[in-house]
This record gives sequence, structure tokens and C-alpha cells, in this order.
Amino acid sequence: MEEIQSQSDHYRSSSSSASSPASRVPAFNFFYLRKPGSLGQPISFEDSPEWEDTDADVRVEEGGGDSINAATTSVSPSLSKLNSGSLPSPHLPEGAAVARKIAGASVAWKDLTVTIEGKRKYSDNVVKGSNGYALPGTMTVIMGPAKSGKSTLLRAIAGRLPPAAKMYGEIFVNGARMHMPYGSYGFVDLETTLIGSLTVREYLYYSAVLQLPGFFSQKKSVVEEAIHAMSLGDFANKLIGGHCFMKGLPSGERRRVAIARELVMGPHILFIDEPLYHLDSVSALLMMVTLKKLTSTGCTLIFTLNQSSTEVFGLFDRICLLSNGNTLFFGETLACLQHFSNAGFPCPIMQSPSDHFLRAINTDFDRIIAMCKNWQEGPLLKSKGKASNATRIAVLTWRSLLIMSREFKYYWLRLILYMLLTLCIGTIFSGLGHSLSSVVTRVAAIFVFVSFTSLLSIAGVPVLMKEIKIYASEESNQHSGALAFLFGQLLSSIPFLFLISISSSLVFYFLIGLRDEFSLLMYFVLNFFMCLLVNEGLMLAVVSLWKNIFQSVLTLVTIHVVLMLAAGYFRIRSKLPGPVWTHPLSYIAFHTYSIQGLLENEYLGVNFAIGQVRSISGFQALHSAYDISPRSNAKWENVLVLFLMAVGYRILVFVLLHFYARKNVSLHRLFRGKHNSTA
Repeated sequence: MEEIQSQSDHYRSSSSSASSPASRVPAFNFFYLRKPGSLGQPISFEDSPEWEDTDADVRVEEGGGDSINAATTSVSPSLSKLNSGSLPSPHLPEGAAVARKIAGASVAWKDLTVTIEGKRKYSDNVVKGSNGYALPGTMTVIMGPAKSGKSTLLRAIAGRLPPAAKMYGEIFVNGARMHMPYGSYGFVDLETTLIGSLTVREYLYYSAVLQLPGFFSQKKSVVEEAIHAMSLGDFANKLIGGHCFMKGLPSGERRRVAIARELVMGPHILFIDEPLYHLDSVSALLMMVTLKKLTSTGCTLIFTLNQSSTEVFGLFDRICLLSNGNTLFFGETLACLQHFSNAGFPCPIMQSPSDHFLRAINTDFDRIIAMCKNWQEGPLLKSKGKASNATRIAVLTWRSLLIMSREFKYYWLRLILYMLLTLCIGTIFSGLGHSLSSVVTRVAAIFVFVSFTSLLSIAGVPVLMKEIKIYASEESNQHSGALAFLFGQLLSSIPFLFLISISSSLVFYFLIGLRDEFSLLMYFVLNFFMCLLVNEGLMLAVVSLWKNIFQSVLTLVTIHVVLMLAAGYFRIRSKLPGPVWTHPLSYIAFHTYSIQGLLENEYLGVNFAIGQVRSISGFQALHSAYDISPRSNAKWENVLVLFLMAVGYRILVFVLLHFYARKNVSLHRLFRGKHNSTA
């Protein structure tokens, strides 16, 4: 560390004396510029302005004790003029609070190795013996070419490794080995699923209510702080968008929204995987300037980058260079630039330097751990508390209702398709009358109605897939849970499913000419509504299992076709082959109970005259075409079975989601415990 400090001091003195004030670049330009006509040469520092340290000054005391001076983070003169001059700050709404100071946290990792089975053909070690640290109010970047292990190292530090990964080494937070509790850190993934039908302010507000305990009104100031911190004031009331029916925000603003979602918790440490992903050079520079301003609150920023421009590179405090999982360099940005500049040949920073360069920079890492301990001694980081399940259910329900009402493809498009299909079926089977000869045709009409409308529900798979992705994104940061998600999705879908059921039932009921009694019509609507609930639960289960649209659609089509064959229409249920078709398929097919209940609703208590003196009951007339029960309450038993199936499918979804989440958590704790015990 003394060598690093001396190199940095030497660079500062040589840089300031190499150029006169008249020859230096203006203060509002950026830090490192190439000389004119030298694009093919290494970066020159002779014409760069003076660099003022912006992070904590690390020093070793003569008495042998290690310490870190936690100086307040001050933006360099160039950056200050840049932020106040050439880049206008967005308008802050009246009443919005100024960004609050955050008690930072130091993070250090020592001998960190991550293995993932099958990740590399030639090696299972994705990260190999990495050392590094990050201090409050600073930006630490992990850089390297593709497949170098950047994201894996970031996830390892944050405790977000996949189940197949194993981690060895030590991670220190404020000098202590610990797992970062809920709310103490934020993690922004490479791909974050946003809700396009909400405005930026609405999305952040609902995220704040899901994350934070307390009353709803207390979240508004937190949201305004996050909007101001990420310079989203001009976009706060605009829809996020992003799908085919709605123009979305630019990619830079979408990344800002994803980061702002984590800022509402006020994290001590913020991890970002590729903050410049899919951004052009101007948007990338604006993003990094915004993040640099964020460090002035005290937050510790650790993020990955594949590459950066010279201007963006000048904003970093520390850099960790990776290549094939190996740490080639860790240290201050100035030391890195000085190091490669002194190499004497045009070497891109991502090329492998010689081993003695690495030894010269990474020396005696135990002192860094001791420094981090001395920097902030005191209580360990604690959880900030979570919103209650009742609050989360209420928020998710209301948010889903808002999304469904705004997005055309959620249920409105399905409602139109249902109406068109029902109109087609109704007109084909219209004018049947109520004679004995119409019984078989009416059975066919009801079978087609139940089966085809259920099959049409598969059009909602992309919507459910998006909901599952939103849940997975929020659950990974512990903003939501399986129980809250299921209740919210169920309660929000009930009004729309009921609207579909009552509109489709009315069209079909009167076109077919079923019995004109209000109680019978209401039973028809209830039966079809339960059928839709069961079908929605089945789709949720399949989507949760596969998490892929193509596989989910293919599976659902296959299931529906098989259940239609076992529903008792093509062959009477009692005469189906016993193994497989009767037991269990005909009993797990929701078509069976829906059709049976609708036929019992229509024909029980009805008599058909045969000749002048003889008549048969509706049960006798129907029994040869479809199996129904002669009991008067049989139709309600079928509705009860449909209700239990709807509940059962959602319990299955809960198990799938909850088991997957618990599996990730338990495996992570297991790996964390292993590497702590070996240490």
C-alpha cells in the first residue's frame, strides 16, 4: 500500500508540473484526454488537470498500527464544474427532500474463489483467489473482457451466487465476517424486469411500499429522493413502457429506474451489474456522472463494466482487472494508469501484465482487512425491517389492477377474443329449440364452449410469464414473497375473469337458447368463472415450472388436448378405458366437472314428452350422451370441485415458487457456512 501511495503522489506531482496553467485543458472538460493526432498511442496524461483525491486516504502509521482516515467525499473541481455547468440538473419537485446522507460500509474480500460445475470446459474455477476492497463514498469497478468472471465476482461479494456455485475465501463487511442483512445493500441485475404500464414515480412508490415498513405516506419523500438521486425528474410522470403497444423510456432512463428501485431502501452498499449495458457513449457518461454524484451521499458503489471511454474511466476510484477469473490488478485508478503507462509499450489495460506487476500492487492484503476494521468499528449492519405480508398483498393487488386496466393485452384483448369465439359458437349452434332431438347437439355446444374457451386462455401465457419475471426480480431482493404474489395475482385477476365469464356466458346462453331462468343463468356464470380460475391456476403452475414461453405453451396445449379427450364427450366417461383415461385423467380434467355441472343445471328437473302419454326426464334423455348425476345438488358439488382445483393449483404454484426460493437461500447459506468454517 505504501508503494501504491508513493506512485500516486509521484504521479500527482509530475502531472501538475508537466504543464503550465495556460496549456491545461479547461476545468469543465474531463480528466484524461489524448493529444491531438495520437489516437494510435497510449493515453497521455501530460495535458490532464490536477486530480484531487475523492476517497478515504489509506495510510499505515509509523507505530505499526493500521488505520483509515474516513475523509468526506468531495467531488473534484473538474467534476463539480461538469455537474453544475455542462450537465443541467433535473427539476426537483416542490417538497422533495434532498438526498440524505448514508452511513457507508466497507467491503473487503480475501482469497475469493468461486467454482461453478460445468461453467468452463477447461476449468471449474470462474474466480480464482481474488482480493480487493471498497470504501464508503467511492466507486469500485470490476473490469475485464467477456467471460472473465466479472458478474460472478460481483454476485459472490453480494451473496447472490446461483445454487450450482461454491464459494471459498473470506468477505468482510465493516471488518467483520457476515452476510449482509436485508436492506443494507441493493443489487441491480443486468436485466431488470420493469412494469411498462406504470409511470416512473408509481413504479418506485409501489417498490418502496413493498420494501419498507411503515405507513404509505412515509414513502413519498424516499421516492422523491431516489428520483432526484438518479436524475429522473423529467421522466417521473412518464410511463415506463417498453412493449409493442407502448413506447418505452430510453434505455439509459430504464437503467436509472432499475437503480432507483434499490435506492429507496437507502442501502449502505450498491452492487450494479453493467450499469452501462446497451447505452451509447453520451448516455453512458451521464449515467456514470450520476453514480459519481451518488457517492457523495456516502454509499459504497461496486459495479462491473466490460469497457469504458476515457472520460468514464476517469471517474473511478478503484479498479479490479480480471482475465479468465484471475485478478491482474487491484488498486487506485491512478496507480493502474501509471502502472501501464510505465510499461513502455501500448498495452490495453485488459491485457495480461507480467506477474511482478501483480505482486507489486497486491501486497500484504491482511493490512487492508485491518484497515477496514479500524475504519468503522461498532455494531454490525442490521436489517431495516420489511413491509408486512398484508401490506404487500394490498400493494401487489392494487398494482396489478392498475397494470391490467392499462395494458391492452392483459385481459382486454382476451375479452375481445372470448367474445368473438363465443359469438362464433353461439351462431353455429343457434336455433336448437328444446325438443328431445336437440339434447345431443346442445351437449356438443357446451363441450365446445368450455373446451375452446379454456384453450384460448393460453393466449395469456406471455402475460403470466411477465408476472413471474417481475416476481422473480422482486423476490431476489426480498421485496416480495410467494404468498403475497399469489394472493395479489388472484385478487387482481378476479374482477377481469368475472367480466370475461359474465360477458361470454350471456352471449352463449341466449344464442344457444338455454332455459330462461335467472338462477340458472347465474349458475352458468359462476360455473364458467370457476373454470377460468382453475385454468388460470394451471397456467401459473406450468409457467412457474418452465419459465419459458415456448415450453409453457407447448405443455399447456398438450395438457388441454389430453384433458378434452378424457372429459367424457368423445366417449362416455363410464366406458373410458380404466387405466390412465378414467383414473386419473377423467378425474383431474376440469372440463369434466364444468360440463357436467352445466348439463345438470340445464336438464335436471326437465321432462320431454314422447307421444301422447309418455315422457322421460332430462336425466334419462341425457344419460346416453353424457354421464351426469340425478341428484338435485350434484351441480353444486361440481362447482365445489372446481373451487378446490383452483385452490390446489395455486398451492402447487406456491410450493414451486417457495421451494425454489428456499433452495437458493439454503444453498447460499450452506456455501457461506462452508467457507467461513474453512477460514
